[in-house]
Amino acid sequence: MIDERLKKLASNLINYSCKLKAKEKILIEAMDCDEEFLCELVKEVYKVGAYPFVNVLKSKLSRQLMLGTSEEREKLSCNFDLPIMEQMDAYISVRSKNVFENSDIPKDRMKAYKVNYSMPVHTNTRVPKTKWVILNYPTSVVAQNAGMSTEAFEDFYFDVCNLDYSKMDNAMTPLKNLMERTDKVRIVAPNTDLTFSIKGLPAIKCSGTHNIPDGELFTAPVKNSVNGTIKYNIPILSSNGERHENITLTFKDGKIIKATSISNENIENIFDLDEGARYVGEFSFGLNPYIKKPMLDILFDEKIMGSIHFTPGSCYDECDNGNKSALHWDLIQIQTKEYGGGEIYFDDVLIRKDGKFVLEELKGLNPENLV
Repeated sequence: MIDERLKKLASNLINYSCKLKAKEKILIEAMDCDEEFLCELVKEVYKVGAYPFVNVLKSKLSRQLMLGTSEEREKLSCNFDLPIMEQMDAYISVRSKNVFENSDIPKDRMKAYKVNYSMPVHTNTRVPKTKWVILNYPTSVVAQNAGMSTEAFEDFYFDVCNLDYSKMDNAMTPLKNLMERTDKVRIVAPNTDLTFSIKGLPAIKCSGTHNIPDGELFTAPVKNSVNGTIKYNIPILSSNGERHENITLTFKDGKIIKATSISNENIENIFDLDEGARYVGEFSFGLNPYIKKPMLDILFDEKIMGSIHFTPGSCYDECDNGNKSALHWDLIQIQTKEYGGGEIYFDDVLIRKDGKFVLEELKGLNPENLV
């Protein structure tokens, strides 16, 4: 018998996250996912009178295809999949895989995939043109990545994923309004002193409509305004599964002029992918009260309570600062006391200290008010 919490999740994805309507078309892509959950998603799609299309993938097969790929093959694959994506009104990706599965994919093949397939199909089409949501399925593999038993991870997973996102959405409004009135941002933390402008750029709520789990509020820096240094303080994976720790980036007039990582000396190569890879496309607050520590899963880690992420690479169309790239790498700094603390200032006014908002109108986003 299927877990009732999965039924609730399937209903939330179709009705809240995607807001699917009758006659709309939705593509569901699954990687190593439980078939029963996919069936629940299909049932929910049919309940609203929409049309489901399902693509079932296997991580081992996907890896094998990547090992031998080329620019030509990725362009052909794009020609095959892009017309399908262009017809879709909504998209759900459900996956469960070893996060290091692609760690030995040669860099030239990974670049071929990003530039010739991922960017046109996903970055340029799926993201701006569909109602999309991405989530990881709670399997033993994902639990192991999190350092938890499968049962404990499942309980954590459903707390996080079935959070009352409508309540969170309402609590985000004062911060959204403040961000849209702000010019100068300053971030201060251990080995970090960074300034930039967000003037004139919108702030976008992420409250269960694109990622599950969710819980972030993002904008983008004015492209050439970033100056100073930031040190990210949790382990992070690149898109091909390489692990990096203690990444430090130094900026001048918006551009990354120096990058270091204590665990990987090749980090500079990541920012040589294209011109936009050395500029920043996103600045975001992590707000999910149930997520308190990293687990090498970006869908969870970028939502960590009391964190920020400051993202080299492409911006989103909803908050267009003019930076385009095949890279979008969410790098995270946690500012709670356990991780060294930190302060964020908007126009020289302290708004958050050690991961907690200090302005009265923003305190609704502190974890004790969201659970």
